[in-house]
Amino acid sequence: MRSEDQNRFDRQYQKHLTALKLHNLADSTCDAYARAVRRVAAAFDRCPDEISDEQYHQHFLSLIDSHSWSTVRLDPAIVKIVGR
Repeated sequence: MRSEDQNRFDRQYQKHLTALKLHNLADSTCDAYARAVRRVAAAFDRCPDEISDEQYHQHFLSLIDSHSWSTVRLDPAIVKIVGR
């Protein structure tokens, strides 16, 4: 990511972590959702709010081949988190 995009991602990611904690979610749930955001940002090298629905779908399809079903099941939750 370009440095200004990385800075924006870092700010949004911290807000995301704060929101998860304020919702009093279990630590393991917070960790899973945070990991999903990091994974999708790394896959596309951009902030999750800049990724199209089609790109999300392709990302989730590729996860089926490389990760457990529990990962694939949890990762689409980030679509709701980033405001889609």
